[in-house]
Amino acid sequence: MKTILVSIALFVAMAMTSSAAIRVAPPQTKSAVDTKLAMRKLWEDHITYTRNYIISALAGLPDADAVAARLMKNQEEIGAAIKPYYGDAAGDKLTSLLKEHITVASEVVKAAKAPNSVTLAAAQKKWEANADDIARFLAGANPNWKEPEIRGMLHKHLDLTTGEVTARLMKDWAADQKSYDEGHAHMLMFSDVLTDGIAKQFPDKFTK
Repeated sequence: MKTILVSIALFVAMAMTSSAAIRVAPPQTKSAVDTKLAMRKLWEDHITYTRNYIISALAGLPDADAVAARLMKNQEEIGAAIKPYYGDAAGDKLTSLLKEHITVASEVVKAAKAPNSVTLAAAQKKWEANADDIARFLAGANPNWKEPEIRGMLHKHLDLTTGEVTARLMKDWAADQKSYDEGHAHMLMFSDVLTDGIAKQFPDKFTK
């Protein structure tokens, strides 16, 4: 009987703790949800058009340049998305950094296809340095975006994208799809980190 009473007491305590946690969770306003979905769309375009470019460039398809142009436009759209919070100069700076990210990515793809190991290593080094620059810039704009965390997520993005390129060159379609699926989920997580950081830094903009 004593064991039963102790079990019931523990169950009630756990239920009360769980209820309290639910009660203190901040509500998601419509503006917060709309912003999160809009940011996800931009970063989903980033990962999708990057994949489209990889496929077209490696296969020598005639639409490679058109896909690359659309991918560059996506970087402008991402930069524009932060302008309401950080201003035009910051938005333009992010666009510039992201365009460099895409430019170097194309160098990585071309070097891997050649193949040219020396050029590939140099391009990958530039790619990582650019990721570090992006992380540094974002961390300087928002204290909720911790530089080590952002840098780690960006480097993971590079690793997964490289996985797609390598797998396609080896015609390992299962590995290619796995890298893309993981990269897609990772990019959405990265997008949510950015949006959550904006909402914490500018709570007055997300009250409705």
